Amino acid sequence: MTTIAENLNHVRDRITTVCTQEHRKPQEVILLAVSKTFAADAVQQAYVAGQTAFGENYIQEGVQKIQALRHLPLQWHCIGPIQSNKTKQVAENFDWVHSVDRLKIAQRLSEQRPAHLQPLNICIQVNVDGGANKAGVVPQEALALAQAVVKLPHLRLRGLMSIPEPAADDDAALKVHRQAKELFDVLNAQGLALDTLSMGMTADMEAAIRAGSTMVRVGTAIFGGRVKPIVTSA
Repeated sequence: MTTIAENLNHVRDRITTVCTQEHRKPQEVILLAVSKTFAADAVQQAYVAGQTAFGENYIQEGVQKIQALRHLPLQWHCIGPIQSNKTKQVAENFDWVHSVDRLKIAQRLSEQRPAHLQPLNICIQVNVDGGANKAGVVPQEALALAQAVVKLPHLRLRGLMSIPEPAADDDAALKVHRQAKELFDVLNAQGLALDTLSMGMTADMEAAIRAGSTMVRVGTAIFGGRVKPIVTSA
């Protein structure tokens, strides 16, 4: 059985390989370790192996881990859907939110972000392939939402996040990821100065990096198969 440290090294090697092929620097792509359903000790093992950025889908579970590991210099990303009654927990505990797809959620995050904390980093989730089961604003509405979010205090708009439907092959995955990159470029052409394109997971991160991803969200390849969520109420 491989260890979390060995898995991390393998994922980093994958990132380095595709970046080299695409004439990109590996440091241009941030590895976000998705630790949902895994306990704090798994996160600590990853930290010992050099990983500091972690993604959580379930808010209450994530907050429990954040509080348990406050003694470590970790960066926490909320990458799951956010209900209105959970925005306060997110605003008070996380460093990043990738899943903003409504102005109401962004407004609540802004209002509830404690003044002593740095601005909350925000990515707008876009549904680039029209997947029926995926959250996210449609591309045609992304600019208006981005222009509204960037005006909110206590938030810093960083970029876009996408979770396309599983693709049939690498070429299909690359095509969808390029749609997100094109939208990212359009928004930047409008003066938004975005620097983060969060796309690509265990199965499709090479295609995402080829398309221009700056942050890949990898869970299974690091921690193994999913277990039952630690907390199911969030």
